Amino acid sequence: MRNTLRHGYTTGACAAAAAKGAALLLARQELVKEVDLALPAGVSATFQIHGQFFTTCEASCHVIKDAGDDPDVTNGAEVHARVTANPHQPPFVKGGGITITGGIGIGRVTKPGLAMPPGEWAINPVPRRMIEHALAQVFPNKSLNVEISIPDGEQRAKKTLNARLGIIGGLSILGTTGIVRPISAKAWTDTIDAALDVARACGAPTVILSTGRSSEMAAQEGFPSLPEEAFVMMGDHVAHALRACATRGFLQPAIACQFAKLLKIACGHENTHAAASELDLADLRQWAEAEFFPARIIEIIRQANTAREVILASGFDHALLELVCKRAQAAANRTAPSLWVKFQVADYSGNIVFHSR
Repeated sequence: MRNTLRHGYTTGACAAAAAKGAALLLARQELVKEVDLALPAGVSATFQIHGQFFTTCEASCHVIKDAGDDPDVTNGAEVHARVTANPHQPPFVKGGGITITGGIGIGRVTKPGLAMPPGEWAINPVPRRMIEHALAQVFPNKSLNVEISIPDGEQRAKKTLNARLGIIGGLSILGTTGIVRPISAKAWTDTIDAALDVARACGAPTVILSTGRSSEMAAQEGFPSLPEEAFVMMGDHVAHALRACATRGFLQPAIACQFAKLLKIACGHENTHAAASELDLADLRQWAEAEFFPARIIEIIRQANTAREVILASGFDHALLELVCKRAQAAANRTAPSLWVKFQVADYSGNIVFHSR
C-alpha cells in the first residue's frame, strides 16, 4: 500500500519539455521518445514525448500533463509545442532569438495586474525562461519560433477562475518550480493573490472575499455598483486572503459567507475547510450564555448538530448573527491587525440577510 503522495509537474514544465522535444526532433531528424529537463526547483525530470512530427524546417510533439496525486483541472492535458525557424531574422544570430506564442487552448491576458501585461499570451515569465533555456540547449545560436497549445484548453479553462482574472480563451502556462506538490493549497492562494492584484490594477475601491459561489452571487446582487474584479473567491483560505489584502492596501475588505463559515472564522480557524477545522458549537453556546441570550436560543444551540441547523432554527436571529460577526471581526483583526473587516451573511436562498457594523 502506497502512503506517500506522488508529486506532478506544472504546465510550464510540460511546455518546456515539449519545446525541447520538438527542438530535438528538428535537430536530429529522428524520433525522440523522452527528454530530460532541469527544473527551477533544482532537480531534473524525464518527460515522455508523444505525437512526434518533423520536417527539415519545423517539428512538433506533446507532453501529457501529470499532476501526480494533486487534483488539478489540467491533469491529463496534452501540452503541445511546435518549433520552427524564425523567417524574420537571420538563421543564426549571436545569442539566438526565441519568439514564444500561444496557440489553440492558451489564454490571452485582458486585464492588468497579472504576471503578463494585457494583450500577451498567458504564458508566465518562469515558464518562458524554461522554454528559452530548453531550446537554447539544442540550438544555442538559432533564431526560433515556438508555439505552445493545449487542444482542449478552452474547455478546461471553464472550470477555472481564468475568465474572472482576465485570461480569455484558454488556460495559463504556469509554475515557478516546475513541480506540483500533492494536495497543495498553493494553486488556490496563488489565484487569490492574482485576483487581488487584478482588483488593485483595475482600481477597485474595495474587495469582497467570498467563501463560496452562492455567497459571492448574493454579494454581487447586493452590490451591483462594484466592478467584477472587486469580487474575489477565497474559498477556505481566509487567513491568507486577509493578509494578502493587507499587503495590497485593501484595508476594509468584506467577507461574504454563510453562517457555518462565519462561525469557523469566529472560532479563529485560519482555514475553514471541514478537514482543517472542527466547528465548535460549544464555543457558540458559551458566547451566547455569557451575553444572556434567551433560553430558546441557548437550547437550539445545545441540541443542534450543525451551525446550519442553529441558524435555520433560530430564524436567522439578528442578535446571534451580530454576536458571531463581532467574534469573527476580532479573529480577523488578530490575523491582519491593519484591517477592519466587514461581514455579509447569506442565507440558503441567495440573499444577504445580515451586514456587520
